[in-house]
Amino acid sequence: MISAFNLTLNSNKAQLPLEVWGGVECTVNRVSEEYFDQLERNGHATRLDDLDLFAELGIHAIRYPVLWERIAPNGLENADWSWADERLGRLRELGICPIVGLVHHGSGPRDTSLIDPEFPEKLAVFARAVAERYPWVTHYTPINEPLTTARFSGMYGHWYPHGKDDLTFARALLGECKAIALSMQAIREVNPNAQLVQTEDLGKTYSTSKLVYQAELENERRWLSLDLLCGLVSPTRPMWGYLRDCGISEAELETFLQNTCPPDIIGINHYVTSERFLDENTENYPAWTHGGNGQDKYADVDAVRVCSEGLAGPRSLLLEAWERYNLPLAVTEVHVNCTREEQLRWLYEVWNAAQEVRHEGVDVRAITVWSLLGTYDWNSLVTRWVGYYESGVFDLRSSRPRQTAIAKMVRDLATGHKPNHPLLDTPGWWHREERLLYPAVNCRISSPSLPFSCPASNRPLAIVGATGTLGKAFARLCEVRGITYRLLTRKEMDIANPVSVNKILAELQPWAVVNAAGYVRVDDAEREPDICLKVNAEGAAILAAACAQHNVGLLTFSSDLVFDGAESNPYVETDTVAPLNVYGCSKVLAEKLVLHAHPASLVIRTSAFFGPWDEYNFVTSALRQLAAGNTFVAAEDAIVSPTYVPDLVHTSLDLLIDGEKGLWHLANKSAVAWSDLARLAAKKAGVSVKNLISLPTQELSWIAPRPAYSVLGSNRGELMPHLDSAISRYLEERN
Repeated sequence: MISAFNLTLNSNKAQLPLEVWGGVECTVNRVSEEYFDQLERNGHATRLDDLDLFAELGIHAIRYPVLWERIAPNGLENADWSWADERLGRLRELGICPIVGLVHHGSGPRDTSLIDPEFPEKLAVFARAVAERYPWVTHYTPINEPLTTARFSGMYGHWYPHGKDDLTFARALLGECKAIALSMQAIREVNPNAQLVQTEDLGKTYSTSKLVYQAELENERRWLSLDLLCGLVSPTRPMWGYLRDCGISEAELETFLQNTCPPDIIGINHYVTSERFLDENTENYPAWTHGGNGQDKYADVDAVRVCSEGLAGPRSLLLEAWERYNLPLAVTEVHVNCTREEQLRWLYEVWNAAQEVRHEGVDVRAITVWSLLGTYDWNSLVTRWVGYYESGVFDLRSSRPRQTAIAKMVRDLATGHKPNHPLLDTPGWWHREERLLYPAVNCRISSPSLPFSCPASNRPLAIVGATGTLGKAFARLCEVRGITYRLLTRKEMDIANPVSVNKILAELQPWAVVNAAGYVRVDDAEREPDICLKVNAEGAAILAAACAQHNVGLLTFSSDLVFDGAESNPYVETDTVAPLNVYGCSKVLAEKLVLHAHPASLVIRTSAFFGPWDEYNFVTSALRQLAAGNTFVAAEDAIVSPTYVPDLVHTSLDLLIDGEKGLWHLANKSAVAWSDLARLAAKKAGVSVKNLISLPTQELSWIAPRPAYSVLGSNRGELMPHLDSAISRYLEERN
């Protein structure tokens, strides 16, 4: 098994193609006295069969945790190896090489810290124990991103020991680098062939002319952990003087020259936000970006939001790392927190950048899809536990990890197939003009990254329903997401006319169709049931049959009014339908006809729209009337789960791109009466509710009967944010 893993990761690049590795976000970091454990949060701590899902992707290796804080929090003599035994054993059976991590943004058990003088020796003892227990493991990352961890723990104060000065930063970093060297020494005494895969977040800093001195410091310091390990921090190098000024002795620095531990593979982690821009003109930027160095005050912002040329990007940074070290490279984290098509674009761009530099002679071994299970609370740098989730190759908001579209791309890349989704034809947002949030600046980027150029397919997303709230919202958000679309009027495509439908599908050749058209007047449907059924059911069935014939995906919408309200718990997709009105009947029939004609269709039931871009939804009307001092009447006994239209559109598009099919329920998490919805929105908007009148439904002039309870839940995945968050974002967008 050892020889097989060595062949996978250590053969010459000319003999093997670029590999795909995977990674599980496994941070165990400490904030004050609290430990935040991603493995507990993402559930991988208790799901062994995740490993089988990973193996189905075709990945060659996986960055995998055997973390000091989890295995031996109370000392090595009390270590519990059972979790690692089972999982490393299963990876071995599956033929996936584990790249074992020992500390991942952590600071060790409670009896130590990054600035403990004995931290290096303590970690080395644990490292030896790991190697002795798993002698077949050949690849290690004793400490993930030591420079980043030292910055967050010793310079910015985010993580334990919460230092905010250069000396604490330097002590933490040197302690980590010494710990890496001692750990590899201990591991190699057990397994002489063990390899060091050393990861670091590699960015770049740009600045105005005034702040060039600070940018130069940042750009030299970004290499510091790797330079220390490679023995490159000498008296003639800038970082020697920097560390001496921090308070580090010459004798301590000389030990790194005498005891080098160069990586066998340098792992480059790079994010869209890893590149920074410094500007003393702070008035151009929000207050939260303001900071300084004691000499000058300046804003520190994402370079992508201000640099007119764009980013240096992964290609340039890989070349820089190769020129500096001439050591094998891998991209060890590829992730962007964004919508699904942007995640696909970023992954493919990094893959192509790695392929390009390989053709130029750079020894790049692999790219790593990060994170297989997504991440939690990295928007706050894991300084608090609020549950902000970013999905990855799998989405954890279902009863079991659900494959996203990224999984298919990973399998394609791992097996040598070229991804061909039409959405890859558009550059990612980091290349598009709308990325610029601040006055554009020439950052003097010598070789800005360019989007990978592939022949445009010109296959749009067809959106039916040009005059409706939902159709307009899809068009607006496709524009934002860089999704080529065609918004169709009834004159252009009449879904009740098979000739019209087939003609447009043949002309446009869309990759998918969104049916946002329909008869929506619930009370009027009682008076004209034939028209309602023709539009909602017959038209949807005709469209589904045509999409099936043309091999085109279909997304269409149904309603909470397919239920009778007899339940008191949220309805899920498998619950029995029993509509009370004509409109609900039309939607039930549409669901059956669509899924019969085109079983691969995605049918989304939703409820009680409100959004920022039309004037006639319930929330907007309520706030307008109440703000004007007018009375507003709402039902007090009809319980619904309102749906914020932008959330619905974004989530629906993600599911469509993922290739999901069948029935899904999408509504913002809530169960609220109409009158309480008006009250909640008014309170958040600072509007008086003294003129809000709550009445039972029997006293309202509704013609069609409605269910008293039509709250939507899901047994397929709770993907939508909470109503409270949705209303806050609605008000921000309106303002």
